[in-house]
Amino acid sequence: MTEQRDTIHLVDPETLPLLDALGRAVPFTRELLPAMREAAAASYAALGTPQVEPEIKRIEGPGGDLDIYWYDPDPGARDRPALLHIHGGGMIMGSAKAMMAGPSGMAKALGIPVASVEYRLAPETPFPGPQEDCFAALKWLAAEADALGVDASRLGVVGESAGGGLAASVAQMTRDLGGPALAAQILVYPMIDHRTGSDDCRWSNRTTGEFIWTRQSNRFGWEALRGDYAVDDDRKGWFSPSLGEDLSGLAPTWIGTGSLDLFFDENLDYARRLVDAGVPVELHSYPGAIHAFNVIAEARIAKAFSRDMLGAIAAMLKLPARP
Repeated sequence: MTEQRDTIHLVDPETLPLLDALGRAVPFTRELLPAMREAAAASYAALGTPQVEPEIKRIEGPGGDLDIYWYDPDPGARDRPALLHIHGGGMIMGSAKAMMAGPSGMAKALGIPVASVEYRLAPETPFPGPQEDCFAALKWLAAEADALGVDASRLGVVGESAGGGLAASVAQMTRDLGGPALAAQILVYPMIDHRTGSDDCRWSNRTTGEFIWTRQSNRFGWEALRGDYAVDDDRKGWFSPSLGEDLSGLAPTWIGTGSLDLFFDENLDYARRLVDAGVPVELHSYPGAIHAFNVIAEARIAKAFSRDMLGAIAAMLKLPARP
């Protein structure tokens, strides 16, 4: 296991308020998980009110009804691209209901609808439940495109952290299962390799993963998601996208990560493999950026991140230039 250095001096000074707000990472346990979920929900609420008020749409999911938070900045408009947003939370926390700032901000900034799915969490629902919920949301978005005023040929999937991992899973699932087609996958410091931080970890980076989401956090999240899955069949790339043996035919990809994020190495490796498979990739690494650094929206690197991500989405989904 990698020896961890003290990396506080490497953190971008403008993002240090994130550490003041969240404190040092607390080791996860099943006993503490309910309280940690409550604390996380309170911190999400502090991010502010949604920039576009959502309409809650209820759809049929593989395990029962699923809520979709539909952010439409221009109801009645037609022939628009749309995004499926998948929230973060390490596979074990978070909710579309509590985490409205991200998808509503994208809808407002881009002028397009964004659907955020309330997928089931591990460990109560292990693999493949969360992935199947997210895929069901994509199928709904494609099937209802005409009624929603959406161009089904310009759909993208976006997520941060665990949501980025699930977005990558959905991209592999929809390719493997014959659609719906994706025009873009937007992966924000995605959680994609279940080996990171474990004895099977392929990386020996001593300056990543000290803050917010640690190696212990990662082991807990992946073990909760894995349940009794043996990781030995053709779905292994749906479980942990880095295990996908063939990455060809996936949607054009944008990846944004931080140089101090635990996921830095797996994100760069995934980008390299996508390029090798012939997938168009835009990759950004932000110096001094810890996990969730973009929450400090006024930091220079957070502004750069938002500019890069929103610009890439606009280009990939063929949005006209906005005045």
